[in-house]
Amino acid sequence: MAKDFSTLEDSNRSSNPSVHEALDPARRQVLYGGAMAVLAPFLAPLAGCAGLVGSAAPRLGFEGVAVSSADAVVVPAGYSAMPFVPWGDPVGIAGRLPAFADDASNSATEQAVQMGMHHDGIHYFALDGSRRGLLVMNHEYVDHGLLFTDGVVPWTAEKVRKSQAAHGVSVSEIELADGRWQPVRPSPYARRITATTPFAIGGPAAGHTLMKTAADPEGRSVLGTFANCAAGMTPWGTYLSGEENFQDYFSTADQPTAHERRWGLRKRSWYRWAEHDERFDTVRHPNEPNRFGWIVEIDPHDPTSTPVKRTALGRAAHEGAWVALTRDGRAVVYSGEDAAFEYIYKFVSRDPVRAGGAGVSAARANAELLDHGTLYVARFDADGRGRWLPLVHGQGPLTNDRGFADPGEVVVKARQASDTLGGTKMDRPEWLAIDPASRWVYCALTGNRARGQPNKPGVDAANPRAGNVMGHIIRWREADDFDGESFEWNHLVLAGDPANERPEARGNVTGDLFACPDGLAIDARGVLWIDTDMGPNSMGKGEFQRLGNNAMLACDPASGEVRRFLVGPVNCEITGAAWTPDGRTMFVNIQHPGEPPGVLSDPADPRRWSNWPDFRPAGRPRSATVVVRKDDGGVIGT
Repeated sequence: MAKDFSTLEDSNRSSNPSVHEALDPARRQVLYGGAMAVLAPFLAPLAGCAGLVGSAAPRLGFEGVAVSSADAVVVPAGYSAMPFVPWGDPVGIAGRLPAFADDASNSATEQAVQMGMHHDGIHYFALDGSRRGLLVMNHEYVDHGLLFTDGVVPWTAEKVRKSQAAHGVSVSEIELADGRWQPVRPSPYARRITATTPFAIGGPAAGHTLMKTAADPEGRSVLGTFANCAAGMTPWGTYLSGEENFQDYFSTADQPTAHERRWGLRKRSWYRWAEHDERFDTVRHPNEPNRFGWIVEIDPHDPTSTPVKRTALGRAAHEGAWVALTRDGRAVVYSGEDAAFEYIYKFVSRDPVRAGGAGVSAARANAELLDHGTLYVARFDADGRGRWLPLVHGQGPLTNDRGFADPGEVVVKARQASDTLGGTKMDRPEWLAIDPASRWVYCALTGNRARGQPNKPGVDAANPRAGNVMGHIIRWREADDFDGESFEWNHLVLAGDPANERPEARGNVTGDLFACPDGLAIDARGVLWIDTDMGPNSMGKGEFQRLGNNAMLACDPASGEVRRFLVGPVNCEITGAAWTPDGRTMFVNIQHPGEPPGVLSDPADPRRWSNWPDFRPAGRPRSATVVVRKDDGGVIGT
């Protein structure tokens, strides 16, 4: 999820040539299942419903729900949805279990051991199959009007500390008991990773001049992660999290440098941390922003492990990261950059994944796997083909005389390198999903109002609508294997209403209408699940009201049919989807319920828009996970 800054002036954007021949979005996939045998050892968590893949049974085996504007979660008949582990509940660290205070009076110290705010990317790591596991999730950003009893006035060092403690990642142990999921508290696995947790730096930027600061003259360690959005899970059992809108946390000089402008940094930050934590002041610490915008890797099975920022995957406003395996066992990591006119990336590891058993041993066996390999940026051509352009120092224009002194500078300045290579500037690429059976890779492009506007890139084959307010889903398949440098591509769907008179809002959706696709996930049957992030500021008030609250939909990629499965409460965003190995429990995150449209805080009355999920008279809306189960105990979606 990203706030839409597409109308902000950015004079430093390069003007890569656009292509103007739009592809026929109706092209359909040809299934290719050769990867399944290679991936099978790493798909054990999905074994409970693997037999359903490719079956003749209807893929969308539920009645779609209607549009809703209620302050509630709506699911199909025969399903239940239970709110779970909301912001402020204790994460489960022994001896540190402070209860959530309805008036937001919890201290920064207490918040550091409670669930963070604004749940986003999520994964389930099995400890005992589908009965017990670890639920790991991001906390993308905060609403200071809800986080504090008195909003941002006065602004204090304690409030900065609490804001930093509400960011990051949570690891919780959960178990299924008597048919109901519940948190395990205390748990030896429970952990909170925040904006002040120590991280190691791995890959080509480790120790680089651009990563060195007064507090870290070696450039090999950094405090914290924040703006964490979508998430991926590696075959060796670790969690990958993307640092997305990191630029909003830093304050610059009156005139930012060219490098700072290219990354969207500005004089006044959204979060005002620099006023009480000087490392967020780039005048004093100009390299500190270079230490954010990375994919971070976390071992949820070892609460003593140090998380690592994997710089070989490139610095970007990363939405998240998703992993495939080549036939010879090397890791391929796909990622998108959720910002207008930014890029889609792929990283191919140099070495194959090493066997190491499960849990901690597997993570240790592959502790440096993502530090060595080749990073690419995508170019989508008008003929339905595409190329992966290598971001390799010394190749093509990525040389010292063009501003790239070494491999470390290439990954720190991945945007500038992609500009130079001529990657395709996309309409906010968000979550990706990889189908190991068909080998199609899907990417949600939420939208881009600035497409085709004066002094902005025009439409092209991959991004065919000017003033794109509805978004679309693009997909590609590598020519041979996931490490290939060429691919075929097409549009799965252009979101919107086919009957809309405005071209920028007209889509080709078959089934239930939707707009602004954000989260994506593939289940074991090959169904694509779509989360939406609509808002009146990005798509127009009329369309927003017609489509109701944000929703999760299921799509059969073979037929293109889309069916609405879940609708969230007022002004929320639906984020993420994860399943237990048997496919009988789905975890979905409800982010920022009740957030005032276009406003980051509403301290006067936090219950003005929503009081979900507690509905207590003195309470306030809280982001939470929703546990979805079928009443008959069956597989979700069948």
